[in-house]
Amino acid sequence: QVHVVESGGGLVQAGGSLRLSCAASGRTLSNYAMTWFRQAPGKERDFVAGISWGGSITDYADSVKGRFTISRDNGKNTMYLQMNSLEPEDTAVYYCALKTQVPTTIPTRRENEYAYWGQGTQVTVSS
Repeated sequence: QVHVVESGGGLVQAGGSLRLSCAASGRTLSNYAMTWFRQAPGKERDFVAGISWGGSITDYADSVKGRFTISRDNGKNTMYLQMNSLEPEDTAVYYCALKTQVPTTIPTRRENEYAYWGQGTQVTVSS
């Protein structure tokens, strides 16, 4: 069993920054791509950013490119999302997911390729 926990959400003013963390634990966690999704009130869950197992491949949604940076520390089984220049449109519950569909090492944007999810962390950006 794999356990995934997000943290770091909160309330911030527009233009501010937050750093989200995603800690994974459980059985062997090698070779998993990890990805952030988010769900705004009344909307479907959307892809935000993903990172490959080794960290050399990253992918960002157009809406966050240039403002958000994804990274990971495999020694700590932890992924991060540095969010700068936050906008009210970034308000959402942010979810971390581990990819389980082959090839597991490369991040993709399809939710059904991720079997392990956290409970989410709320990010609220005030105008």
